[in-house]
Amino acid sequence: MAKLYFRYGAMNSGKSTALLQAAYNYEERGQRVVLAKPRVDTKGDSEIVSRLGVTRAVNMLVGPQDNFRDLYHATAKGEDPNALVPHVQIQPVAAILVDEAQFFTPRQIDDMLRIAVLDDVPVLAYGIRTDFLTVAFPGARRLLEIAHTVEELKTICRCGRKAIFNGRKVDDEFIFGGDQVAIDGVEVTYESLCGACYLQQSGGQLQPIDSN
Repeated sequence: MAKLYFRYGAMNSGKSTALLQAAYNYEERGQRVVLAKPRVDTKGDSEIVSRLGVTRAVNMLVGPQDNFRDLYHATAKGEDPNALVPHVQIQPVAAILVDEAQFFTPRQIDDMLRIAVLDDVPVLAYGIRTDFLTVAFPGARRLLEIAHTVEELKTICRCGRKAIFNGRKVDDEFIFGGDQVAIDGVEVTYESLCGACYLQQSGGQLQPIDSN
């Protein structure tokens, strides 16, 4: 049986680069992959963009109301739901590679598990666990609950310790207010921080002030 994998890490831990490397490894062996990303991630539009400058167009650009499994089935058959004349590809899909997995809805994460278990296609989801206020994204929380395998991609803080949090910056200053979703490099920037440096920057705050 195929598995649902969640490979997570703080910002700058090389998640998109690892995804693109995995895609290359599959295709080097003559296997077909499907790449997916959430529509809310406007960085790169319909492309996955790694910090090393490597880019690649996705096969599935998924909106929050889309049924992930239905869209995958159409893509696997070579059908573009927006095309007037569907095109059929015979080669089966060896794996689905998902970027920015934290932005998918819990229902879409459940679809990923169904694809792995019922369609027997591995799903490799890459993303971050928590937002800039250390609160779990709904999609990441669901992945932590149901993924067969959870793996951490590590990176380091400015101080050299392991980074686990994502600090949000505007005009190079850390901020601790605003919407949960703000796209890196488009609306704001982020810096991965260890626990000590995060608490230093936040004044000891670990979640929204009005949180219970």
